[in-house]
Amino acid sequence: MTAFGKLIRTTAFRLTLVYLLLFALFAASLLGYFAWNTRRLITEQITTTVNAEIGEVTDIYARRGLRGLVFTIENRALRPGANLYLVTTPTGQAVAGNVSSLSPGVMATQGWSETAYRRLDEQDSRHHRALVNVSELTSGFRLLIGRDLEERRRLFGIVAKAAQWSLLVVVVLGLGGGIFVARRVLRRIDAMTGTAQRIMAGDLTGRLPVGRSGDELDRLAENLNAMLERIEALMMGLKEVSDNIAHDLKTPLTRLRNRAEEALAKSGSEAEYRSALERTIEESDGLIRTFNALLMIARAESGQARGNMDDFDAADVARGIQELYEPLAEDSGVTLRVKTAPAPVHGNRELLSQALANLVENAIKYGKPLPSLQPLGSGAADGANEVLIEARRDGAFVLLGVTDHGPGIPQADRGHAVERFVRLEASRTQPGSGLGLSLASAVATLHGGELRLGDSNPGLTATLAIPARAGASDRLAAQTPDVPQKVA
Repeated sequence: MTAFGKLIRTTAFRLTLVYLLLFALFAASLLGYFAWNTRRLITEQITTTVNAEIGEVTDIYARRGLRGLVFTIENRALRPGANLYLVTTPTGQAVAGNVSSLSPGVMATQGWSETAYRRLDEQDSRHHRALVNVSELTSGFRLLIGRDLEERRRLFGIVAKAAQWSLLVVVVLGLGGGIFVARRVLRRIDAMTGTAQRIMAGDLTGRLPVGRSGDELDRLAENLNAMLERIEALMMGLKEVSDNIAHDLKTPLTRLRNRAEEALAKSGSEAEYRSALERTIEESDGLIRTFNALLMIARAESGQARGNMDDFDAADVARGIQELYEPLAEDSGVTLRVKTAPAPVHGNRELLSQALANLVENAIKYGKPLPSLQPLGSGAADGANEVLIEARRDGAFVLLGVTDHGPGIPQADRGHAVERFVRLEASRTQPGSGLGLSLASAVATLHGGELRLGDSNPGLTATLAIPARAGASDRLAAQTPDVPQKVA
Protein backbone atom coordinates (compact mmCIF):
# COMPACT_ATOMS: atom_id res chain seq x y z
CA MET A 1 0.00 0.00 0.00
CA THR A 2 1.31 3.45 -0.93
CA ALA A 3 1.95 6.16 1.63
CA PHE A 4 -0.99 8.19 0.32
CA GLY A 5 -3.22 5.13 0.45
CA LYS A 6 -2.28 4.57 4.10
CA LEU A 7 -2.88 8.24 4.76
CA ILE A 8 -6.41 8.39 3.40
CA ARG A 9 -7.31 5.17 5.20
CA THR A 10 -6.47 6.58 8.62
CA THR A 11 -9.26 7.30 11.07
CA ALA A 12 -7.94 10.82 11.62
CA PHE A 13 -8.21 11.66 7.91
CA ARG A 14 -11.71 10.20 7.65
CA LEU A 15 -12.87 12.09 10.71
CA THR A 16 -11.39 15.25 9.23
CA LEU A 17 -13.36 14.71 6.01
CA VAL A 18 -16.56 14.18 7.99
CA TYR A 19 -16.00 17.35 10.01
CA LEU A 20 -15.05 19.20 6.81
CA LEU A 21 -18.29 18.12 5.13
CA LEU A 22 -20.36 19.14 8.13
CA PHE A 23 -18.62 22.50 8.38
CA ALA A 24 -18.97 23.11 4.63
CA LEU A 25 -22.69 22.33 4.80
CA PHE A 26 -23.06 24.65 7.75
CA ALA A 27 -21.14 27.45 6.01
CA ALA A 28 -23.12 26.97 2.77
CA SER A 29 -26.39 27.04 4.70
CA LEU A 30 -25.36 30.18 6.53
CA LEU A 31 -24.27 31.98 3.36
CA GLY A 32 -27.39 30.80 1.52
CA TYR A 33 -29.59 32.15 4.29
CA PHE A 34 -27.71 35.45 4.20
CA ALA A 35 -28.11 35.69 0.41
CA TRP A 36 -31.80 34.82 0.55
CA ASN A 37 -32.42 37.31 3.34
CA THR A 38 -30.55 40.02 1.45
CA ARG A 39 -32.61 39.36 -1.69
CA ARG A 40 -35.83 39.49 0.32
CA LEU A 41 -34.80 42.75 2.00
CA ILE A 42 -34.03 44.44 -1.34
CA THR A 43 -37.32 43.21 -2.79
CA GLU A 44 -39.20 44.64 0.19
CA GLN A 45 -37.45 47.97 -0.24
CA ILE A 46 -38.39 48.04 -3.93
CA THR A 47 -42.03 47.20 -3.28
CA THR A 48 -42.26 49.79 -0.52
CA THR A 49 -40.79 52.51 -2.72
CA VAL A 50 -42.95 51.61 -5.72
CA ASN A 51 -46.13 51.42 -3.66
CA ALA A 52 -45.46 54.85 -2.22
CA GLU A 53 -44.90 56.30 -5.68
CA ILE A 54 -48.04 54.62 -7.05
CA GLY A 55 -50.02 56.31 -4.33
CA GLU A 56 -48.54 59.71 -5.22
CA VAL A 57 -49.10 59.31 -8.96
CA THR A 58 -52.65 58.02 -8.49
CA ASP A 59 -53.44 61.03 -6.34
CA ILE A 60 -52.05 63.37 -9.00
CA TYR A 61 -54.20 61.65 -11.63
CA ALA A 62 -57.27 62.03 -9.45
CA ARG A 63 -56.64 65.77 -8.97
CA ARG A 64 -55.17 66.82 -12.32
CA GLY A 65 -56.39 64.20 -14.73
CA LEU A 66 -54.55 62.57 -17.58
CA ARG A 67 -52.62 65.70 -18.58
CA GLY A 68 -51.21 66.11 -15.05
CA LEU A 69 -50.37 62.40 -14.93
CA VAL A 70 -48.46 62.50 -18.22
CA PHE A 71 -46.59 65.63 -17.18
CA THR A 72 -45.58 64.05 -13.87
CA ILE A 73 -44.48 60.77 -15.45
CA GLU A 74 -42.39 62.52 -18.10
CA ASN A 75 -40.61 64.66 -15.51
CA ARG A 76 -39.86 61.72 -13.19
CA ALA A 77 -38.66 59.52 -16.06
CA LEU A 78 -35.94 62.09 -16.88
CA ARG A 79 -34.36 61.95 -13.41
CA PRO A 80 -31.01 60.11 -13.03
CA GLY A 81 -31.54 56.56 -11.79
CA ALA A 82 -35.28 56.93 -12.29
CA ASN A 83 -37.72 54.11 -11.79
CA LEU A 84 -39.56 52.52 -14.68
CA TYR A 85 -42.75 54.35 -15.77
CA LEU A 86 -45.32 53.53 -18.42
CA VAL A 87 -48.88 54.79 -19.03
CA THR A 88 -50.98 53.07 -21.70
CA THR A 89 -54.43 53.60 -23.17
CA PRO A 90 -57.18 51.00 -22.82
CA THR A 91 -56.07 49.65 -26.21
CA GLY A 92 -52.45 49.22 -25.03
CA GLN A 93 -50.82 52.22 -26.77
CA ALA A 94 -48.04 53.95 -24.79
CA VAL A 95 -48.89 57.52 -23.67
CA ALA A 96 -45.91 58.37 -21.46
CA GLY A 97 -42.94 56.71 -19.75
CA ASN A 98 -39.37 55.52 -20.26
CA VAL A 99 -40.01 51.86 -21.20
CA SER A 100 -39.82 50.80 -24.81
CA SER A 101 -40.59 47.05 -24.51
CA LEU A 102 -41.81 44.54 -21.95
CA SER A 103 -42.42 40.82 -21.80
CA PRO A 104 -45.73 39.89 -23.47
CA GLY A 105 -48.80 40.07 -21.26
CA VAL A 106 -47.28 42.16 -18.48
CA MET A 107 -49.59 45.14 -18.94
CA ALA A 108 -52.63 42.87 -19.12
CA THR A 109 -52.06 41.56 -15.60
CA GLN A 110 -52.55 43.78 -12.58
CA GLY A 111 -50.29 43.51 -9.54
CA TRP A 112 -46.64 42.58 -9.08
CA SER A 113 -44.57 40.70 -11.62
CA GLU A 114 -40.96 40.29 -12.66
CA THR A 115 -40.29 41.00 -16.31
CA ALA A 116 -37.65 41.71 -18.89
CA TYR A 117 -37.61 45.26 -20.26
CA ARG A 118 -35.69 47.81 -22.32
CA ARG A 119 -35.57 51.57 -21.79
CA LEU A 120 -36.30 54.15 -24.47
CA ASP A 121 -32.91 55.82 -24.19
CA GLU A 122 -30.88 52.61 -24.65
CA GLN A 123 -29.28 52.01 -28.05
CA ASP A 124 -28.43 48.31 -27.63
CA SER A 125 -30.94 45.46 -27.67
CA ARG A 126 -29.91 44.06 -24.32
CA HIS A 127 -32.83 43.41 -21.96
CA HIS A 128 -32.80 43.95 -18.20
CA ARG A 129 -34.91 42.53 -15.40
CA ALA A 130 -37.27 44.61 -13.30
CA LEU A 131 -39.90 44.20 -10.62
CA VAL A 132 -43.00 46.12 -11.70
CA ASN A 133 -46.51 46.83 -10.47
CA VAL A 134 -49.38 47.34 -12.92
CA SER A 135 -52.53 49.15 -11.76
CA GLU A 136 -55.64 50.23 -13.69
CA LEU A 137 -56.78 53.87 -13.62
CA THR A 138 -60.21 55.23 -14.37
CA SER A 139 -61.31 55.31 -18.01
CA GLY A 140 -59.31 52.08 -18.61
CA PHE A 141 -55.82 53.62 -18.61
CA ARG A 142 -53.07 51.48 -17.10
CA LEU A 143 -50.10 52.64 -15.03
CA LEU A 144 -46.81 50.66 -14.64
CA ILE A 145 -44.20 51.65 -12.10
CA GLY A 146 -41.20 49.40 -11.38
CA ARG A 147 -37.56 49.18 -10.33
CA ASP A 148 -34.59 47.67 -12.06
CA LEU A 149 -33.23 44.52 -10.34
CA GLU A 150 -29.61 45.08 -11.32
CA GLU A 151 -28.70 46.15 -7.79
CA ARG A 152 -30.23 43.01 -6.36
CA ARG A 153 -28.46 40.88 -8.93
CA ARG A 154 -25.08 42.47 -8.22
CA LEU A 155 -25.43 42.06 -4.48
CA PHE A 156 -26.53 38.47 -4.89
CA GLY A 157 -23.54 37.86 -7.18
CA ILE A 158 -21.18 39.31 -4.57
CA VAL A 159 -22.61 37.03 -1.92
CA ALA A 160 -22.48 34.02 -4.26
CA LYS A 161 -18.83 34.68 -5.15
CA ALA A 162 -17.97 35.14 -1.49
CA ALA A 163 -19.70 31.84 -0.75
CA GLN A 164 -17.75 30.08 -3.48
CA TRP A 165 -14.40 31.41 -2.28
CA SER A 166 -15.29 30.68 1.31
CA LEU A 167 -16.20 27.10 0.52
CA LEU A 168 -13.03 26.72 -1.53
CA VAL A 169 -10.91 28.05 1.32
CA VAL A 170 -12.70 25.79 3.80
CA VAL A 171 -12.13 22.75 1.61
CA VAL A 172 -8.46 23.54 0.98
CA LEU A 173 -7.70 24.32 4.62
CA GLY A 174 -9.74 21.34 5.79
CA LEU A 175 -7.97 18.92 3.47
CA GLY A 176 -4.60 20.42 4.37
CA GLY A 177 -5.35 20.19 8.07
CA GLY A 178 -6.67 16.66 7.67
CA ILE A 179 -3.53 15.57 5.85
CA PHE A 180 -1.34 17.22 8.49
CA VAL A 181 -3.21 15.64 11.39
CA ALA A 182 -3.43 12.26 9.68
CA ARG A 183 0.31 12.25 8.85
CA ARG A 184 1.16 13.19 12.43
CA VAL A 185 -1.08 10.50 13.89
CA LEU A 186 0.04 7.98 11.27
CA ARG A 187 3.68 8.67 12.08
CA ARG A 188 3.06 7.94 15.75
CA ILE A 189 0.97 4.85 14.98
CA ASP A 190 3.70 3.57 12.63
CA ALA A 191 6.25 4.03 15.42
CA MET A 192 4.02 2.05 17.79
CA THR A 193 3.47 -0.62 15.13
CA GLY A 194 7.21 -0.95 14.54
CA THR A 195 7.83 -1.38 18.26
CA ALA A 196 5.02 -3.95 18.49
CA GLN A 197 6.53 -5.89 15.58
CA ARG A 198 9.94 -5.95 17.29
CA ILE A 199 8.27 -7.19 20.48
CA MET A 200 6.43 -9.91 18.54
CA ALA A 201 9.77 -10.88 17.00
CA GLY A 202 11.11 -11.56 20.51
CA ASP A 203 12.59 -8.25 21.68
CA LEU A 204 10.70 -7.83 24.95
CA THR A 205 12.77 -4.77 25.87
CA GLY A 206 11.01 -2.64 23.24
CA ARG A 207 8.78 0.17 24.48
CA LEU A 208 6.33 2.43 22.72
CA PRO A 209 7.47 6.03 22.22
CA VAL A 210 5.84 8.55 24.55
CA GLY A 211 5.67 12.22 23.61
CA ARG A 212 5.43 15.26 25.82
CA SER A 213 1.92 16.36 24.86
CA GLY A 214 0.15 14.02 27.28
CA ASP A 215 -2.63 13.33 24.79
CA GLU A 216 -4.64 10.11 24.46
CA LEU A 217 -1.92 8.42 22.40
CA ASP A 218 0.68 9.21 25.06
CA ARG A 219 -1.60 7.87 27.78
CA LEU A 220 -2.22 4.74 25.72
CA ALA A 221 1.53 4.30 25.16
CA GLU A 222 2.23 4.71 28.89
CA ASN A 223 -0.34 2.06 29.81
CA LEU A 224 0.92 -0.29 27.13
CA ASN A 225 4.50 0.23 28.30
CA ALA A 226 3.45 -0.66 31.84
CA MET A 227 1.78 -3.77 30.47
CA LEU A 228 4.91 -4.64 28.47
CA GLU A 229 7.07 -4.25 31.55
CA ARG A 230 4.77 -6.63 33.40
CA ILE A 231 4.87 -9.10 30.52
CA GLU A 232 8.66 -8.86 30.35
CA ALA A 233 8.91 -9.48 34.09
CA LEU A 234 6.59 -12.49 33.79
CA MET A 235 8.52 -13.89 30.84
CA MET A 236 11.83 -13.41 32.65
CA GLY A 237 10.31 -15.08 35.69
CA LEU A 238 9.08 -17.93 33.52
CA LYS A 239 12.54 -18.34 32.02
CA GLU A 240 14.15 -18.28 35.44
CA VAL A 241 11.61 -20.77 36.75
CA SER A 242 12.25 -23.08 33.81
CA ASP A 243 16.00 -22.84 34.32
CA ASN A 244 15.67 -23.32 38.06
CA ILE A 245 13.32 -26.27 37.69
CA ALA A 246 15.71 -27.91 35.25
CA HIS A 247 18.64 -27.25 37.57
CA ASP A 248 17.16 -27.76 41.05
CA LEU A 249 14.87 -30.70 40.30
CA LYS A 250 17.45 -32.59 38.32
CA THR A 251 19.32 -33.55 41.50
CA PRO A 252 16.38 -35.04 43.44
CA LEU A 253 15.12 -36.84 40.34
CA THR A 254 18.57 -38.28 39.73
CA ARG A 255 18.82 -39.26 43.39
CA LEU A 256 15.38 -40.87 43.18
CA ARG A 257 16.41 -42.91 40.14
CA ASN A 258 19.74 -43.94 41.65
CA ARG A 259 18.04 -45.17 44.84
CA ALA A 260 15.54 -47.20 42.84
CA GLU A 261 18.35 -48.65 40.72
CA GLU A 262 20.42 -49.40 43.82
CA ALA A 263 17.44 -51.13 45.45
CA LEU A 264 17.01 -53.35 42.40
CA ALA A 265 20.71 -54.14 42.20
CA LYS A 266 21.65 -54.68 45.84
CA SER A 267 18.53 -55.24 48.00
CA GLY A 268 17.70 -58.83 48.62
CA SER A 269 15.35 -58.83 51.58
CA GLU A 270 11.89 -57.45 52.09
CA ALA A 271 13.18 -55.00 54.75
CA GLU A 272 15.74 -53.56 52.34
CA TYR A 273 13.11 -53.17 49.63
CA ARG A 274 10.75 -51.49 52.11
CA SER A 275 13.49 -49.09 53.21
CA ALA A 276 14.27 -48.21 49.59
CA LEU A 277 10.59 -47.62 48.87
CA GLU A 278 10.20 -45.41 51.93
CA ARG A 279 13.16 -43.27 50.84
CA THR A 280 11.68 -43.10 47.36
CA ILE A 281 8.31 -42.01 48.72
CA GLU A 282 9.96 -39.40 50.92
CA GLU A 283 11.89 -38.01 47.97
CA SER A 284 8.69 -38.02 45.87
CA ASP A 285 6.80 -36.14 48.57
CA GLY A 286 9.47 -33.46 48.48
CA LEU A 287 9.09 -33.14 44.71
CA ILE A 288 5.30 -32.98 45.05
CA ARG A 289 5.61 -30.22 47.65
CA THR A 290 7.87 -28.28 45.30
CA PHE A 291 5.44 -28.59 42.42
CA ASN A 292 2.50 -27.68 44.66
CA ALA A 293 4.36 -24.55 45.75
CA LEU A 294 5.05 -23.65 42.10
CA LEU A 295 1.39 -24.13 41.22
CA MET A 296 0.30 -22.00 44.15
CA ILE A 297 2.72 -19.24 43.14
CA ALA A 298 1.41 -19.42 39.57
CA ARG A 299 -2.17 -19.13 40.82
CA ALA A 300 -1.29 -16.13 42.94
CA GLU A 301 0.65 -14.32 40.21
CA SER A 302 -2.00 -14.95 37.54
CA GLY A 303 -4.79 -13.65 39.77
CA GLN A 304 -6.84 -16.87 39.50
CA ALA A 305 -7.34 -16.94 43.28
CA ARG A 306 -9.21 -13.61 43.32
CA GLY A 307 -12.49 -15.43 42.84
CA ASN A 308 -12.18 -17.14 46.23
CA MET A 309 -11.77 -14.02 48.35
CA ASP A 310 -13.86 -13.33 51.41
CA ASP A 311 -13.91 -11.17 54.55
CA PHE A 312 -12.21 -12.64 57.62
CA ASP A 313 -10.04 -11.73 60.60
CA ALA A 314 -6.32 -12.24 59.99
CA ALA A 315 -5.86 -12.73 63.75
CA ASP A 316 -7.71 -16.06 63.44
CA VAL A 317 -5.25 -17.12 60.76
CA ALA A 318 -2.27 -16.25 62.97
CA ARG A 319 -3.67 -18.20 65.92
CA GLY A 320 -4.44 -21.18 63.69
CA ILE A 321 -0.88 -21.26 62.31
CA GLN A 322 0.51 -21.05 65.86
CA GLU A 323 -1.53 -24.09 66.92
CA LEU A 324 -0.53 -26.02 63.77
CA TYR A 325 3.21 -25.43 64.11
CA GLU A 326 3.45 -25.65 67.89
CA PRO A 327 4.55 -29.35 67.87
CA LEU A 328 7.21 -28.69 65.20
CA ALA A 329 8.51 -25.71 67.13
CA GLU A 330 8.79 -27.75 70.35
CA ASP A 331 10.68 -30.53 68.51
CA SER A 332 13.10 -27.89 67.20
CA GLY A 333 13.59 -26.28 70.58
CA VAL A 334 11.83 -23.06 69.56
CA THR A 335 9.26 -21.14 71.55
CA LEU A 336 6.33 -20.11 69.35
CA ARG A 337 4.43 -17.05 70.52
CA VAL A 338 1.46 -15.26 68.98
CA LYS A 339 0.36 -11.67 69.46
CA THR A 340 -2.88 -10.59 67.81
CA ALA A 341 -5.35 -7.77 67.57
CA PRO A 342 -8.45 -7.56 65.36
CA ALA A 343 -7.25 -7.35 61.74
CA PRO A 344 -10.12 -7.51 59.21
CA VAL A 345 -9.06 -8.23 55.63
CA HIS A 346 -10.67 -9.23 52.34
CA GLY A 347 -8.70 -11.96 50.66
CA ASN A 348 -8.04 -15.62 50.00
CA ARG A 349 -7.79 -17.26 53.43
CA GLU A 350 -6.10 -20.40 52.12
CA LEU A 351 -3.31 -18.51 50.35
CA LEU A 352 -2.71 -16.12 53.25
CA SER A 353 -2.57 -19.07 55.64
CA GLN A 354 -0.08 -20.86 53.38
CA ALA A 355 2.07 -17.73 53.04
CA LEU A 356 2.14 -17.19 56.82
CA ALA A 357 2.88 -20.89 57.34
CA ASN A 358 5.87 -20.62 55.02
CA LEU A 359 7.21 -17.68 57.01
CA VAL A 360 6.75 -19.55 60.29
CA GLU A 361 8.40 -22.69 58.88
CA ASN A 362 11.37 -20.65 57.65
CA ALA A 363 11.68 -18.99 61.06
CA ILE A 364 11.69 -22.37 62.84
CA LYS A 365 14.29 -23.76 60.41
CA TYR A 366 16.63 -20.82 60.08
CA GLY A 367 15.71 -18.56 63.00
CA LYS A 368 17.89 -20.06 65.69
CA PRO A 369 20.59 -17.67 66.89
CA LEU A 370 24.18 -18.35 65.90
CA PRO A 371 26.30 -19.73 68.75
CA SER A 372 28.68 -16.79 68.39
CA LEU A 373 25.82 -14.33 68.95
CA GLN A 374 24.15 -16.17 71.85
CA PRO A 375 25.33 -15.12 75.33
CA LEU A 376 26.84 -17.79 77.52
CA GLY A 377 24.17 -19.53 79.65
CA SER A 378 21.24 -18.09 77.66
CA GLY A 379 18.37 -20.34 76.61
CA ALA A 380 14.91 -20.36 75.28
CA ALA A 381 13.61 -18.63 78.35
CA ASP A 382 15.66 -15.55 77.45
CA GLY A 383 13.76 -15.22 74.19
CA ALA A 384 16.69 -16.09 71.93
CA ASN A 385 14.95 -19.19 70.54
CA GLU A 386 11.60 -17.48 70.29
CA VAL A 387 9.53 -16.95 67.15
CA LEU A 388 6.78 -14.33 67.32
CA ILE A 389 3.70 -14.48 65.09
CA GLU A 390 1.91 -11.14 64.99
CA ALA A 391 -1.36 -10.00 63.43
CA ARG A 392 -2.54 -6.41 63.79
CA ARG A 393 -3.87 -3.45 61.90
CA ASP A 394 -1.61 -0.52 61.12
CA GLY A 395 -3.52 2.32 59.43
CA ALA A 396 -4.71 1.18 56.02
CA PHE A 397 -2.84 -2.14 56.22
CA VAL A 398 -3.11 -5.38 58.12
CA LEU A 399 0.30 -6.74 59.12
CA LEU A 400 0.93 -10.48 59.40
CA GLY A 401 4.49 -10.77 60.66
CA VAL A 402 6.91 -13.44 61.84
CA THR A 403 9.96 -12.42 63.87
CA ASP A 404 12.93 -14.64 64.79
CA HIS A 405 16.35 -14.04 66.34
CA GLY A 406 18.50 -15.93 63.90
CA PRO A 407 21.19 -14.70 61.51
CA GLY A 408 18.64 -12.84 59.39
CA ILE A 409 19.09 -11.84 55.75
CA PRO A 410 21.61 -9.14 54.76
CA GLN A 411 20.12 -5.99 53.28
CA ALA A 412 21.81 -6.60 49.92
CA ASP A 413 20.31 -10.09 49.59
CA ARG A 414 16.69 -9.34 50.51
CA GLY A 415 15.55 -8.51 46.98
CA HIS A 416 17.19 -11.69 45.71
CA ALA A 417 15.81 -13.84 48.53
CA VAL A 418 12.18 -13.66 47.30
CA GLU A 419 13.04 -15.14 43.90
CA ARG A 420 12.13 -18.74 43.13
CA PHE A 421 14.56 -21.50 44.10
CA VAL A 422 16.94 -19.00 45.68
CA ARG A 423 18.66 -20.32 48.78
CA LEU A 424 21.18 -18.15 50.53
CA GLU A 425 24.48 -19.50 51.77
CA ALA A 426 23.31 -19.83 55.39
CA SER A 427 20.35 -22.04 54.43
CA ARG A 428 21.96 -24.46 52.01
CA THR A 429 22.58 -27.07 54.72
CA GLN A 430 18.84 -27.19 55.56
CA PRO A 431 16.24 -29.08 53.49
CA GLY A 432 13.97 -26.96 51.35
CA SER A 433 13.20 -25.77 47.83
CA GLY A 434 13.69 -22.01 48.08
CA LEU A 435 10.05 -21.23 47.30
CA GLY A 436 8.71 -20.11 50.70
CA LEU A 437 9.46 -16.39 50.39
CA SER A 438 8.51 -16.45 46.69
CA LEU A 439 5.06 -17.76 47.55
CA ALA A 440 4.62 -15.24 50.36
CA SER A 441 5.60 -12.38 48.06
CA ALA A 442 3.23 -13.59 45.30
CA VAL A 443 0.33 -13.89 47.76
CA ALA A 444 0.98 -10.37 49.10
CA THR A 445 1.06 -8.98 45.56
CA LEU A 446 -2.20 -10.79 44.71
CA HIS A 447 -3.89 -8.97 47.62
CA GLY A 448 -2.48 -5.58 46.61
CA GLY A 449 0.16 -5.62 49.33
CA GLU A 450 3.81 -6.52 49.68
CA LEU A 451 6.25 -8.71 51.59
CA ARG A 452 8.54 -6.65 53.83
CA LEU A 453 11.82 -8.02 55.14
CA GLY A 454 13.40 -6.16 58.05
CA ASP A 455 15.84 -6.49 60.94
CA SER A 456 14.83 -7.60 64.42
CA ASN A 457 18.35 -6.99 65.82
CA PRO A 458 19.32 -9.74 65.65
CA GLY A 459 17.15 -11.79 63.37
CA LEU A 460 14.64 -11.30 60.62
CA THR A 461 11.14 -9.84 60.57
CA ALA A 462 9.09 -11.01 57.58
CA THR A 463 5.79 -9.13 57.28
CA LEU A 464 2.86 -9.54 54.92
CA ALA A 465 1.37 -6.04 54.52
CA ILE A 466 -2.17 -6.49 53.18
CA PRO A 467 -4.69 -3.65 52.65
CA ALA A 468 -7.28 -3.71 55.40
CA ARG A 469 -10.91 -4.39 54.54
CA ALA A 470 -12.66 -1.15 53.61
CA GLY A 471 -15.19 0.03 56.17
CA ALA A 472 -14.08 -2.37 58.90
CA SER A 473 -16.20 -2.05 62.01
CA ASP A 474 -14.74 -0.43 65.09
CA ARG A 475 -16.66 -3.00 67.08
CA LEU A 476 -14.46 -5.73 65.63
CA ALA A 477 -11.37 -3.80 66.59
CA ALA A 478 -12.60 -3.69 70.19
CA GLN A 479 -13.47 -7.36 70.51
CA THR A 480 -10.01 -8.72 71.31
CA PRO A 481 -7.51 -6.84 73.48
CA ASP A 482 -3.90 -6.69 72.35
CA VAL A 483 -2.69 -9.28 74.88
CA PRO A 484 0.32 -11.44 73.94
CA GLN A 485 -0.19 -15.18 74.05
CA LYS A 486 2.79 -17.38 74.80
CA VAL A 487 3.18 -21.09 74.31
CA ALA A 488 6.15 -22.73 75.92
